[in-house]
Amino acid sequence: MANFSKSNVPQFSVEVYQNEFLPEGGREVNAIVTVASTGGGTLGGTPFGTASASPSYIPGRPPTAAVVIMVDCSGSMEYPPTKMRNARDATAAAIDTLRDGVAFAVVSGTHIAREVYPGNGRLATADSQTRTQAKEALRKLSAGGGTAIGTWLRLADRLLASADVPIRHGILLTDGRNEHESPEDLRSALDACAGRFTCDARGVGTDWEVKEVTSISSALLGTADIVADPANLAADFTQMMENAMGKEVADVSLRLWTPVGVEIKFVKQVAPTVEELTDRRTEAGPRAGDYPTGSWGDESRDYHVCVQVPQANVGQEMLAARVSLIVPDREGGTPQLLSQGLVRAVWTDDMAASTSINPQVAHYTGQAELAQVIQQGLDARKSGDVDGATAKLGRAVQLAAASGNADTAKLLAKVVDVVDEATGTVRLKAKVAEADEMTLETRSTKTVRVKK
Repeated sequence: MANFSKSNVPQFSVEVYQNEFLPEGGREVNAIVTVASTGGGTLGGTPFGTASASPSYIPGRPPTAAVVIMVDCSGSMEYPPTKMRNARDATAAAIDTLRDGVAFAVVSGTHIAREVYPGNGRLATADSQTRTQAKEALRKLSAGGGTAIGTWLRLADRLLASADVPIRHGILLTDGRNEHESPEDLRSALDACAGRFTCDARGVGTDWEVKEVTSISSALLGTADIVADPANLAADFTQMMENAMGKEVADVSLRLWTPVGVEIKFVKQVAPTVEELTDRRTEAGPRAGDYPTGSWGDESRDYHVCVQVPQANVGQEMLAARVSLIVPDREGGTPQLLSQGLVRAVWTDDMAASTSINPQVAHYTGQAELAQVIQQGLDARKSGDVDGATAKLGRAVQLAAASGNADTAKLLAKVVDVVDEATGTVRLKAKVAEADEMTLETRSTKTVRVKK
């Protein structure tokens, strides 16, 4: 979305980890692509490194980022009454974290979406005066009505579209199920908003639907989490807004070019969370396709690319894929290449070379399976399939232990009694706190980095 010179963006690097050696007749090539963005400077004259950086915003200069905060104000937010107060306090804390010069708005969400501040389809520009006005407006928020999240997202999209900025971000809080619109309505809204802004989603309490909230963050390339205790909302909102303020480059795509005869099996993000990207490809010229990665600050992410190459004889080698990082030109010109890496295939009769599994590939294959078996195990548990749940969650315990994913191991231990983590022998707990089960499900896609 922006035209960047090298002086005002972070430096991007691409590293490819793979075993390029295949046996005769071997066709599947796997690679882990590590993308890192470091040392961001300024974007549009405003520092984007951290929220606490002293702003160089000059009044009258156009904003470089826009944020819309969507607060659930449905009737259930009144039970207990402290929940609505915590939501107001959390939104105020997020507003305080806005950097000067950022465009922002607050939306109240029920079965309809309503602008709370500044109103009239506009965005305010953050400064001491507008932050104070926005926090005053929050005092009028009260609970009542239903829940139709698609309407909140569509209003946020309209507001964000009114700002000519590279970084567009949403923060969404809900405490209940999306009962006042159909799943198709929410899906349609997500399809309409995808690629237009990123969005972090949070479920507060335990009366919301995990798959609804994670579907929002997944479609809009943000994060999802549970805030089981509403008293923790302010800290969570502050952290989310600080992360949003750290984004510097929007609309970065992973471009995959493959030679004739090479078939792409899948492309997925595997760290810091597992996110399937294969079906999100948009064509980008002959034999090339772009996979969206959203906005970047100073950070590092890992992607697993799997391709199928044509059969070849021992001694032959080929370029199996070229992975490039692309950012579009805001004026519609040629996209800028940020960095690139190569995936190779070499056929050998050296059995030791061709059967060796790259440590990064092995690690993330296990992490992707871990996320999958947790979901399958929890679904089996909900449907009353004790044997299926025990087998899947036992496998999850085994994978979490083997990969050193201590956070996930702790969450699993609240749902199962671990008899032997090495073999994945577990017993389902008779009683599990709803918050513990929802936390495990919400965070099931979080991965640990491979120990290099």
